[in-house]
Amino acid sequence: MAGHPTRSSPAAGLSQASGRIALTTDGKGLIDITRPVAHWLVETGVDEGLLTVFIRHTSASLTIQENADADVLADLVDALERLAPEHGRYRHGAEGPDDMPAHIKASLTATSLAIPVADGAMVLGTWQGIYLWEHRTRRHERELALHFMGTLR
Repeated sequence: MAGHPTRSSPAAGLSQASGRIALTTDGKGLIDITRPVAHWLVETGVDEGLLTVFIRHTSASLTIQENADADVLADLVDALERLAPEHGRYRHGAEGPDDMPAHIKASLTATSLAIPVADGAMVLGTWQGIYLWEHRTRRHERELALHFMGTLR
């Protein structure tokens, strides 16, 4: 699942690493991607710095959200469905009735996240996880681009 990281040479004590993670979604919903991202950090050998996670698609998004109570995620999905219903009156419909609502949902959420890293791990709160939010109905291949800037071990 995780791509192999690439490194650049240090400049002024800082290093960079980049990589990609490919995922297959099963349709609408939130997919916890915290573990594959954390695994990439371990493989890369990071220490302290900032991780950027970017999704390379316009009909899916990213969010950091509670990972303890599934009702939180279900309520978020329901709220976004009310804001951009699948059978709204949209001009764009070439890719099906779920496409334009997916674009709206992606624009209301995030395409990239900046996450601090300390001691080789993401500095997330106790009940926080990173989620890929698939807004399309059918299965899709999604790709995350990862970039770390900071110090390596």
